[in-house]
Amino acid sequence: MKKILVIDGQGGGVGRALIEQLREKLPAARIHAVGTNAMATATMLRAGATTGATGENAVIVACRRAKIIVGPLGIAIANSMMGEFTPAMAAAVAESEAERVLIPVNRCGTYVVGATGLSLGQAVEQAAALVAQLLEEQAD
Repeated sequence: MKKILVIDGQGGGVGRALIEQLREKLPAARIHAVGTNAMATATMLRAGATTGATGENAVIVACRRAKIIVGPLGIAIANSMMGEFTPAMAAAVAESEAERVLIPVNRCGTYVVGATGLSLGQAVEQAAALVAQLLEEQAD
């Protein structure tokens, strides 16, 4: 099974919801959770992540090894998440060869034109379904 990397910050709520959905759709998946802080990482581990790590270097290293990166849109934007997501972290996400599945969350001051008005739960569910589809395509 390919490695799925879930990245989140602050309280880890988006990452938790993503991991719960991914576990439902892909019970055998290797899900690596990386938080910008210990609380976010712990929240994602409790949700069922296989492994977890915290901090800037963990994001940078994990992005090199991931096949799919999943998280809120802010993980691709320097200084987002109230400054928790550093420019080096955003560059690691952007420069990774992994496929990225990003959830548009309007709390980072960035708006995605054309994004539908889904609830966070609906967006997370669609993101997990897309990850499952990408893994099937990568297996071919």
